[in-house]
Amino acid sequence: LSMCSKLCYAIGGAPNQVAGSAASFFLQIYLLDIAHITPFHASLVLFIGKASGAVTDPVAGFFISKSRWTKIGRLMPWVLACTPFTIVSYFFMWYLPPFASGRVAWYLTFHCLFQALTTLFQVPYSALTMFLSTDQKDRDSATAYRMTMEVLGTLIGAALQGQIVASAHVSPHCTVNPSANTTDSWHDTSSIPDPADPLSHQVIYMIAAGVIAGVYLLGIVVLFLGVKERDDPYALNSDRAIPFCKGLALTMKHGPYVKLTASFLLISTAVQLEQGNFVLFCTHAAGLRNHFQYLVVTILVSAAVSVPFWQKFLQRFGKKCAACGISWMIPFAVMLVTIPNLILAYFVAFISGLSIAASLLLPWSMLPDVVDNFRLQNPHGKGQETIFYSSYVFFTKMSAGIGLGISAAGLEFTGYKPGICRQSDDVILTLKLLIGAVPSVLILLGLFILLFYPITEESRKETKLALEELR
Repeated sequence: LSMCSKLCYAIGGAPNQVAGSAASFFLQIYLLDIAHITPFHASLVLFIGKASGAVTDPVAGFFISKSRWTKIGRLMPWVLACTPFTIVSYFFMWYLPPFASGRVAWYLTFHCLFQALTTLFQVPYSALTMFLSTDQKDRDSATAYRMTMEVLGTLIGAALQGQIVASAHVSPHCTVNPSANTTDSWHDTSSIPDPADPLSHQVIYMIAAGVIAGVYLLGIVVLFLGVKERDDPYALNSDRAIPFCKGLALTMKHGPYVKLTASFLLISTAVQLEQGNFVLFCTHAAGLRNHFQYLVVTILVSAAVSVPFWQKFLQRFGKKCAACGISWMIPFAVMLVTIPNLILAYFVAFISGLSIAASLLLPWSMLPDVVDNFRLQNPHGKGQETIFYSSYVFFTKMSAGIGLGISAAGLEFTGYKPGICRQSDDVILTLKLLIGAVPSVLILLGLFILLFYPITEESRKETKLALEELR
């Protein structure tokens, strides 16, 4: 593969991450402090939205596996067709409707649409890796390019959103030192800007949504013009497509796939919990209300610049060994929770970025190896790539939705009140658990499962030779 092809492929995945990053970091605080819906309803919006995206994954896998080859490929038409609808749903997901009674239904509808449509993009786009080249090194390199650009997309999304909407979450009334003002008036002070302000929160969030929608469109154009999809490079003329239900049953019995999915299901849930609650934690529990957007940027810059490092690391020491980097965030996250210091917060943000980069790169780098392993065991079937990718995204999205739903419900249970400067001690304790203890336990469990993942560097080479002989 040429560098240009890899780069165009990578740029194509960035817009999804731009939009997804803005939603991951800011949707929960937007629903609570701007839209003024209860934490319970916010948990419903977050969970049902993620669940709708998860349910769409196997459905998308089914229909894509039935698709016929066209002049622009079998996967590319799906990527192009869903893009305009994704942009529209994303834009309205940040719109503040004039009616208060139906806001929950409004956000639920457009969040579900956005999650479902991004799934229709993500499944064919990620499966496209298998149709770029038959060479494992080429695919790993393309995946590294993709992860670098996706982390940059995550950075762009969070930075754009954070810089544009920061003023909607900063109030001069909330800059007072909490320890110096412990009266009830502190707790009741609103942190929401005056709606009469011409740069009100509604206008600010709509501007951010419009900018990110433009980035989305640009990335898809680059993907279409710069990437050529190849027909199934593994298939023999005598091969027959595996029926979707049969293929799904076979993937669920495939040991390497089950272990990989179970491991990163827990790890991705931990990362989602960190992303979903980090802004709330900085705002309400760490006294870093005026720094959260810069901390988010620090995390993502660190993640973006470290992806090439992790790519070199896994090439030299192996993919399972590189997974140890995911655990780096645990001690530093615990330190931030116990010692909420500004300098420490930036250091924790930097280390967390390194760990997040490893957690993003590794599953997408290991999944093609699992598909190759499966293909070797089932040499006369084809069309299983979309089944693997759609079911993997289904499980990770569902687990993340459950995690975010439970975290928002926990805030409801402990008495979170939108729009006030200082939350109760129970809410602060809950946020500390959601940032420190819970992700740490999930990461450790995920890494323990990954110890039993059977595909090693030696077995990868053996599989490559065996597939070449088969072809």
